[in-house]
Parts: sequence; structure tokens; C-alpha cells
Amino acid sequence: MRPRTPIRTRCRATIVAAAVASIAASAALLPTWSACAAVADGPTVDARTRATFQRLADAVFTDRTQALVDGERTRKPLTDGFSGDVRLSSRTARAEDTARAALESRKDLLARLGERYRTADTAVTLDATRVTGRTAKAAVTETTTLTYAEVRGDEPPTTGFQAHHELTFTADPRGDWQLTGIRDTDQGIAVNTLAKPSVKAPTVDDTMPSAPRAATTYPAPAKPKTLTGTALDYKGMAAYAEKYWRTYNKDYPDFNGQGAGGDCTNFVSQSLKAGGWKHVPGYVYDYTKWFGNAEIQSHSFVGVNEWSWFAQNSKRTTSLANVYQMDIGDVLQMDFDRNGSKDHTMIVTYRSPQGVPYLTYHSTNTYRRSLASIIASDPNAAYYAYRT
Repeated sequence: MRPRTPIRTRCRATIVAAAVASIAASAALLPTWSACAAVADGPTVDARTRATFQRLADAVFTDRTQALVDGERTRKPLTDGFSGDVRLSSRTARAEDTARAALESRKDLLARLGERYRTADTAVTLDATRVTGRTAKAAVTETTTLTYAEVRGDEPPTTGFQAHHELTFTADPRGDWQLTGIRDTDQGIAVNTLAKPSVKAPTVDDTMPSAPRAATTYPAPAKPKTLTGTALDYKGMAAYAEKYWRTYNKDYPDFNGQGAGGDCTNFVSQSLKAGGWKHVPGYVYDYTKWFGNAEIQSHSFVGVNEWSWFAQNSKRTTSLANVYQMDIGDVLQMDFDRNGSKDHTMIVTYRSPQGVPYLTYHSTNTYRRSLASIIASDPNAAYYAYRT
């Protein structure tokens, strides 16, 4: 998704200092938003309560992920074990029941498409808490790994993602905390979420080259790609993306959660650069230029639509008629609400022998998610496939 404002970034010292402070806060489970002060006669959030917040968050997202795992339909939800001081509100409990049912339906759809998950592992860390009167906000990071079941026999071993959420807890008259709200704070969608991503004001210019939409039917007509012996290192692109999918390269800025967009295109541009795409220096707003480093980036390096305009104008890419024709190093973009403005950029880092691409991307940080899973989550989006 497209970051619209920051081009020149904070100095490296500031970024590193902030990262160190965040790690220290997470390790100690101490709040970074405030001193956890509450009103004089209101409830307090001590270390024990924060730990319970974390365990309940872990149970919520574990339950969601397990709904996607083959053979887990009869398992009792972990959230059923929470009552008393910290628990789900009745409204949130009903919403989670609905979410798990929808995810089980997604699991069935994926099974019909030839994809199943054998096991899943979810871990949630509490990053920060903030208390205002009888309301507590908890920022958490969810890290999930799913193991592919061998249905076709050519799947990669695992897929994974790292997502960020804000949980709202409200104290009842007795001072007990109830989980009353869950909000995803990334701009993308993880495999175990159902909410549609927010779409910003469209960035459309009729004078710019327009990429054709790609079909999403499987299987696709053959469109082989030469991966070796070329000027570009496609495997190097994939290796870079899989190295930095959740541990960001500090030689570049991180736009995740900043302003109107995310880090997805910035991340794909870095991967293409690692595989041999060369800078075209110039004015940052000129879509015929493309460059990016720690200090400054062209809009075509970090913006979804601007990247598409550069890629087509420069002839560095050609459009594919079907998304299943993509191979390692190829790029996929999505227009979530089909309004003509692209919203998300991803790169293929694995392709199965039977012709299924797997994509790695930022916002939400995701590793080797199958194209079938992406389309199943958002079948109504418009898709654009680029051969690099």
C-alpha cells in the first residue's frame, strides 16, 4: 500500500533508538504509551493483569488460526477458559464465534482448491498498554506459522505472518476487565482475519500507463520464465524477500503503519533491487525515475500506482494474462475495491511444480502465502500480474 507523505526519513540514530526502546519495553511487559495511570477511583492494570491480557490475546488469535487447521473443528476454543478478572465480553464472544465459523468456511474453500494446513503455531506478545479511566488499550504482536499439509505434494513446508492488533478492555462496575474490541493496525490482511483492508483515496491519472487486469482461474496457460542465465537474479530477489519479511532491513525506512499507506511496495522494490534492478535517479515525483536508500526514495519506489507506472514505462515488466502464470521474482498487485487505484504489492518467492505461486510481502508481514489463499480471502479484488 502506498505511503503518501514521508519521503525523507528519520535519521538512523533515531530509528535505532526507538527500536531498542521498543524491545526493552516488550521484554519487560511494561507500558510504552503511558505510566498506566488510571483515575483515582478507577481500576488499575498491574503486571499480573497485563500478563492476563497477553494470554487472552494469545487465546483469541490461536482460536482463529486453529479454525483453519484440518481436523480442528470440534476443538473447544481456548477463550472459553477465561472468566472472572479478565474475559471476553458477551458481544466479543459472539463476534469471535462468527469469525471462527467464517474461517472454517474459508478452510473448506481452500480444501476444495487443493490446500490444507496440518498444524499451526501462534504466539502473541504484549507490546504496550494504556489506561484511560475504565478503558485499557493493549498493543500486541501476533506471530503465526502454519504447516502445509501435503495435498498436491509440491507445497513449501510452511507459511507464516506477523500482524499487529490493538485490543480494547473495559472495566465493569466490579473492576473486572472485559475484552470489548479488537482492531487490526496493519494495512494488509493476514490469513486468519476477515476484515477488509482500508482503502485510501484513489491515486489515478489517466495520462499514466494502465496495466491490464489478470485472470484468476486455475490452471493457467503456460507462460514459462527463464530463471537463470539472465541479467537479473530472480532467486536473489526471493532470497532477499524471505530474509526480511518480518525482520526489516535497517538500510531502508519502514513505512508500515505510517500515514496513508504501508511498506509493501517499498519492500518489493528492495527485493527487485537486490536482484539487479538499477536506480534511475532524478526527481522524486517523476514516475519515470526509480531509486531508494536510507535517506530518500522516489515515489515509484514506495508507491503502488507509481511503481506500476514506472515498471510499464521503463519496459522492465510485461503484463501477464493470468495470475497463475507468475514465477519467482514476478510481482502481483491488488485493487481491493476495484476503483482503478491499486492498493497492495507482493512478490513471488516460490512456485510449486504444479503451477501455484506463493507470495511474500509486508503490511501484513507474510511469508510464502499461496495465491489460492489470497484469492480465496478477497475474490472480488482486481489483480494485476507483472513478469519482471
